[in-house]
Amino acid sequence: MKKYLYDGTPEGLVSAISSILESGDDPQQVFLGVRKDTLFEEGLFLRNDSAKAEALFERLRLRAPDAVHTLWYFMMAETEDIESSLMRYVALAFEHGNQVNGYLTHPDVKAVVGTARKAGRELHRMKGLLRFEQLRDGTWLARMEPDHNVIQPLAHHFSRRLRGQEWFIYDVRRRSAAHWDGGVISFGTVEQFSRPELSEEEKVMQQMWQTFFKTIAIPERKNPRLQKSNMPAKYWTYLIEKQDGQNR
Repeated sequence: MKKYLYDGTPEGLVSAISSILESGDDPQQVFLGVRKDTLFEEGLFLRNDSAKAEALFERLRLRAPDAVHTLWYFMMAETEDIESSLMRYVALAFEHGNQVNGYLTHPDVKAVVGTARKAGRELHRMKGLLRFEQLRDGTWLARMEPDHNVIQPLAHHFSRRLRGQEWFIYDVRRRSAAHWDGGVISFGTVEQFSRPELSEEEKVMQQMWQTFFKTIAIPERKNPRLQKSNMPAKYWTYLIEKQDGQNR
């Protein structure tokens, strides 16, 4: 079995898949993984070629647009060790078009589609669970620690929903941030927002929201299992209504 290596970046992965498919190698007889830079590592390293990656996306968009969406969500998942499955999934997408996502009995299709769906579900959840807090300088900040790297599509979503405010979305786990200035989204790091200072108005509003949340709760209708199903406990850290009322 041939072994190929890439640099570990999303663009490098797509570029490597393009190179392998163009080589004529049988995808079933090829292994693709991240280069570890160890002394005795075996395999042919495929350099990152942004033009190849872009060309693959364009060809796939024409042949199987549904597969492009799956590939996009798969990249958010940052899943390791199934690059070979993704390569075979892409090969099958070129062969079968949009029907590929229905072939869930195929182990590679099942692995890729399942991973993509998990990332898509979390992105959908975060659109409803993200909480923005006003800072002393008048900007707004939302913090999160998602399992998947969903900051880019999430930022584009809120650039349409909150066009009139300047805001930051901060992924604490990855130490990355998105900034909307009212007209343009930019991505990078904002270490200075790791310990933000809330405005006095925001502190009052949070206390009011916590009181309201407790007041409307009907003890007889409490259903912790259903609540955790719709709003998993791992997201509670940054939900104002789930904090103890003490200002950070």
